[in-house]
Formats: sequence, structure tokens, C-alpha cells
Amino acid sequence: MTTHPETVLVIDFGSQVTQLIARRVREAGVYCEIAPYQTASEAFGRLRPKAVILSGGPASVPERGSPRAPQVVLDSGVPILAICYGQQTLCHQLGGAVEGGHHREFGRADVEILKSSPLFDGTWQVGGRYPVWMSHGDRVTRLPDGFDVVGTSPNAPFAIAVDEKRRYYTTMFHPEVVHTPDGARLLSNFVHAIAGLKGDWTMAAYRDQAIAAIRAQVGKGRVVCGLSGGVDSAVAAVLIHEAVGDQLTCILVDHGLMRQNEAAEVVDLFRGHYNIALVHVDAGDRFLAALDGLADPELKRKTIGRLFIDVFEEEARKLGGAEFLAQGTLYPDVIESVSSTGGPSVTIKSHHNVGGLPERMNMALVEPLRELFKDEVRALGRELGLPQAFIGRHPFPGPGLAIRCPGAVTREKLAVLRQADAIYLDEIAKAGLYDAIWQAFAVLLPVQTVGVMGDGRTYEHVLALRAVTSVDGMTADFFPFEMALLGRVATRIINEVRGINRVVYDVTSKPPGTIEWE
Repeated sequence: MTTHPETVLVIDFGSQVTQLIARRVREAGVYCEIAPYQTASEAFGRLRPKAVILSGGPASVPERGSPRAPQVVLDSGVPILAICYGQQTLCHQLGGAVEGGHHREFGRADVEILKSSPLFDGTWQVGGRYPVWMSHGDRVTRLPDGFDVVGTSPNAPFAIAVDEKRRYYTTMFHPEVVHTPDGARLLSNFVHAIAGLKGDWTMAAYRDQAIAAIRAQVGKGRVVCGLSGGVDSAVAAVLIHEAVGDQLTCILVDHGLMRQNEAAEVVDLFRGHYNIALVHVDAGDRFLAALDGLADPELKRKTIGRLFIDVFEEEARKLGGAEFLAQGTLYPDVIESVSSTGGPSVTIKSHHNVGGLPERMNMALVEPLRELFKDEVRALGRELGLPQAFIGRHPFPGPGLAIRCPGAVTREKLAVLRQADAIYLDEIAKAGLYDAIWQAFAVLLPVQTVGVMGDGRTYEHVLALRAVTSVDGMTADFFPFEMALLGRVATRIINEVRGINRVVYDVTSKPPGTIEWE
């Protein structure tokens, strides 16, 4: 990773919304990293942060063996913002008291401001009451020496408690979630007014730092990059090309599971627009033969991943080999893979990164996006000049249409799904809604129903449509289409695509920690 002179360290105690803390800090223009509490001491020494934020978490401080903040952080003198569980463990470690068994509080609450504080300067006034979001069972019952109560709520007497001298600021509520309307301003005040950080971390600065880091890592070596047609690999490839030029060769393994015209669009962008060396491998027959008869989604993923690596490795050898393999790994993937607080990292990694890196390939990884969230990757793409059609492209995981086709995969089913999916996206684009949606796709269900079309009875497939709104893909909610649009989509699909006689719309949401619906 590159070195950032002004960094905030977020110590993760297992909260499902810890990533939102990092996002709010970055939105304030300050670089931020997350480390699980088990490795926080190492991260603190490596990053030398200018401030630390302690996250919430599901544990109970009074329980034996519950997580604690590293003593090195408390001894460092850096400003600390402690949220929910973070407040509880900080107060406990400094000599206060925390008890369970009090009235639990999950949801909206009002905090009354008793005294002024730089934490909410310019936002909240003394005597005012302001909405916040609570999520706690335990609570602090005695503050450590040196702390003052500056905000209170009916079920959290020490809703905001601070030690101005030591620059310790604690909240029982969660400022990082949108349900605390002024929460982002509180976090901005902490990093700017309290920690004194300038807030000059931008995508332009990141671009320059990343290019320098790539050049330092790669030297005169050769790099191969696997393109998938998605935003992440495209941005990574263009960034690496800007750093090392023709030392980079991209390989597009066309596994026959891509969306309509997707492979051609990738080839046109990289060969035409950027003049980046690209090998296009048409391996559809090989992948479909390997998938023949497979119905289990995880087995399909693993088969695609294994074969992808085989084909990729064969093409790399034809190029004479390479010392480096570039991947579009993002920061959420890094967090999941290093966290040991119970995150479903194995499932997540199989979902987002179907290939992996076998030891036999003997290549070092180049991962220039591993510090970025998805929307930051899009911002970097704009900084690099990628066309909006690529920057705004909806995420489409590596297994492609194979996981949009539950059950066995066949050429016929893929053709039906590909055509229906294209119609769906076309109607979304015509309605001017494509950029308002995080991800939209069609799923060909392994179900056939009886229907009547014209004067004949049919027995054909059911197609499910999915569209969600999100910022970073960690949580999502269904997009509230108007029925008229869904009607147009369904009518076109049934009229134009042979093999479908019924269309349904999925309105489930995606809570934190889950993978995509399939």
C-alpha cells in the first residue's frame, strides 16, 4: 500500500457498519484505514495515524475476554473518537464502569446538548435536541476521571462524554449512519477541528501516489492483467498502463458468460481508445463444456474460477511469462479477508474473486485499488478519463451469466437470458434510470409455467428482474420502479424473447454481510 502522511485508523470491534466510518472520514478528505482489534497494534505502528476511531461492536464489555483497544493507542496521545462499544471499552479501560441489564436501545433517539464541544461546533447548540441512531444493550454507568457529559438521552445518560484535555471524544450513538442526520459533520469536526488534519486526500493525489507505487514495485518487469469487462479491472488496467506503459498486457478471457456485446465493448475500449495491448481469448466452448450438468452455484463458481486461471496461465505463457499479475481487488475485499471478527470472508471471496492466485503461477500481485471503495474507484476512473459508459457500468461478478442462470447452464438458456437482460437494461437506460441504479440484471429461473399467448398454450421459463440502489454494494435496497416501466419491460421481453412467458420483479433488500441474490 502507498504511504499517506495524514491517516486515521479505525479499530473494528465487529460492527456491521464500521465501513461507513471509514467512508465518512474519506468523504471529509482524509485517508482512513480499518484494522480489526486483534491486529490494531501492528496497524497503529505501521500507519502512524494522526487520529484513531474506535468502532461499535456486538460484544459486551463486562464479559470476560471481550475486545479491548490496544494500550499503545491509549498511551500515544493521539485524538480518539469512540463510538458505542468503543465508548464503553474506552471508559472501562480508563477506570470507568460499564454495566449490562439496562434498557436496550435500538433505533432513533434524541440527544440533548448540555455543553458546547468542538465535536459538534457549528452544528448543534446547547439546549437543543437532535435525532441520532442508537444500537446498544450495555451502557456506561460511571465515567473515568477527566470526562464531562456534554450530551444526554433518556436511555444513555452519557450519550456524549468528552475529555477535552486528552482529546478523547465518545458517543453512545452512531454518527456514521445516515439515520444520524448530522453525523457526517461530527466526524468531519473530529478529523479537522480536533485532530487538525487538512483534508487534502483526493483522487488526483491518489492517482499520483498509486502511479509512483506501481513504478516502484514493477520496475522493468512485465505485468499481465485479467479484464472482466467490469469497472474495477478496467480502472486498474488504465492506471497501471499510465504507470508502466507497454510493460502491461491485458488478457480478456471470454468465457461465453458475458452480457450481450460486452466482450466487443471491452476490446474496442482498450485497443481503440487506449491502445493498450490486449489478448482476447474466445474460450466459451471450453467453459460451457466444463459447466455441462452442473447446478450447484458454488460448484459453478469454482469450476469457472479454476478454468479461468488455466486459460489465463496458458495465455501468459504464450506471452513469454510475466513477473506480475494485476487484479482489481477493492478495500471491502481486503477488509473481509483480514478480519477475524466473524465476517463471511470465504464466501465473499468466492463470490467476488472466482480465480485466486495459485502458487504455481509464481507472480507477484499488483493491486492498485486495494485501498479504495467502489465509488472511489469510479472517481478514479473519471480522473483517468475513462468513458462514463465504463465508469457507471453496473457490477457484474466474474461468474457472469452462470449465476444468473440457476440450475444447469446451456447455450439455449444463456441466449434467452442474454437477450432478455439486454432488453431490461435498454429500457432502464431509455427511462434515464441507469445511473440511479447500482445494479440491475435478469435471472432465468429454473421454473417453467403454463401460460397462454395468443390462441396457444405455452410452457416456458419465468424471468426474474432485479434492481437495487446502493453506494458501495455492502448494503442495498430494491429500486422502486413505476409499474408502467415494469410493464413495458415485461411486454418487450415476452414479445421479443422466445422461451419466456412470465416476468416477475424481486423486491428483497440486501442487508450487510450478504452476497447477491441468485
